[in-house]
Amino acid sequence: MRTFRRSRIRAASAAAVTLALGCTALAALPATAGAAAAGGLVVQYRTSASGATADQSEPWLKVRNSGSTSVPLSDVKVRYYFKADSASAAYRFACSWAVKGCANITGTFGTLPNPTATADRYLEIAFTAGAGSLAPGADTGDMQLRFHRADWQSLRQSDDYSFGAERSTYADWSRVTARLGGVTAWGEAPGGEGPTDPTDPPTDPPADGATLFDDFDYSGHTDPRIAANGWSVRSNSGGPGVPGAVWAPENVTFASQSGNSVMNLETSTAGTGASTVQTEILTKSMKFRNGTYAARVKFSDAPRSGPDGDHLVQTFFTINDLKAPMADDYAEYDFEYLPNGGWGEPSNILYTTSWETYRPDPWEAVNQHSEARVSYAGWHDLVVTIDGDAITYYVDGQPFGTHGAAYLPERPMSINFNQWLIDLAGQTSTTPRSYDQQVDYVLHVKDQVLSPAQVSALVSGYRAAGTRFKDTVPAV
Repeated sequence: MRTFRRSRIRAASAAAVTLALGCTALAALPATAGAAAAGGLVVQYRTSASGATADQSEPWLKVRNSGSTSVPLSDVKVRYYFKADSASAAYRFACSWAVKGCANITGTFGTLPNPTATADRYLEIAFTAGAGSLAPGADTGDMQLRFHRADWQSLRQSDDYSFGAERSTYADWSRVTARLGGVTAWGEAPGGEGPTDPTDPPTDPPADGATLFDDFDYSGHTDPRIAANGWSVRSNSGGPGVPGAVWAPENVTFASQSGNSVMNLETSTAGTGASTVQTEILTKSMKFRNGTYAARVKFSDAPRSGPDGDHLVQTFFTINDLKAPMADDYAEYDFEYLPNGGWGEPSNILYTTSWETYRPDPWEAVNQHSEARVSYAGWHDLVVTIDGDAITYYVDGQPFGTHGAAYLPERPMSINFNQWLIDLAGQTSTTPRSYDQQVDYVLHVKDQVLSPAQVSALVSGYRAAGTRFKDTVPAV
């Protein structure tokens, strides 16, 4: 067990209902095999920067539909694997030109849970709904992509798993993988992970199970459906964050992006507590305990406006109230992204943390955490599952951390998103600046452990059916 220190106190606004101690075993899912796509995908690769070292890596890619049915590109994710130049190195993605339009292509970086000699990071390419679909036999055309170190130092390519110095023209390249709806459809990842076989987790979502799903399709923070659907947009004072800061409901807004409604949490400051405005939305009811929690969240490394550098925290988490210091029925499970460091970290870091309890003063914590020191700017699929044995976190379909039974919840929790400042030490300027965190959807399935592929399939099914909101999770 590792003890993770941080100066913050969560605030949960709803009253908790006490349950008997102990954890309920989750219902087993049907043992159905994963449904593979009809046919598959092929990735072609060439490089426009063939040197062993370069100012930036330039993987140019094409994705072809080799199957017999049309494929929505928004269901496709492509991964290019590489070896970071150092454990602390951060990277930035760019698209120079693409037939599908650079605005419809995103690139985010992740850390492999099982590094090899030639790969401990990956660049994941994804597509917005604006990229459209691929008909059978069609391809994306050129995607002229590149990435570089955040400090613009030269990077070494010669030891990168997916790099091919001799690839000056497009050809099939199995060292870049493609996933379709969470199932590997092309390529061989480092460490030998090949295309999905029947032993992989099922992709069909369960047919039953009490569920909360919200697509965040609201007109604004005063939309009466927000409260009717069980949410509270925070306005009360208190922690976490900078003393003197306020929590502003009006800074929680909603807009359409690529056909989906997206919630935006804006946090701003001018370098003082009085000028700091933070944002949070949470469920009014603490009725969520074991099962699967998922959200698609866009983290930001840079401010929307003004100078960068603030010690910002962007989150998706579940929590209940601390009834007394070191109370053993407290529970909290966090995704927390720090784009500019904080809590003693110098730069980008993503934490997942499972809490047993804590004492605010003097500070003492009992928790377990996992972390990755790399940029997570961009959209990410976040999943955490809680069963009778462990808490397991996933980022973009890949395991991120598993925490032990000592941290399982004894009482139900609320579901929360917030964005706040740890302190004002990261950026001392008095120039106003603001930061955005966006949320596409949230999902909870009670007492069932879903794979990330099942989560994706379930959300896609709700959207195909026009379901914007559903809550069948019983009150406690």
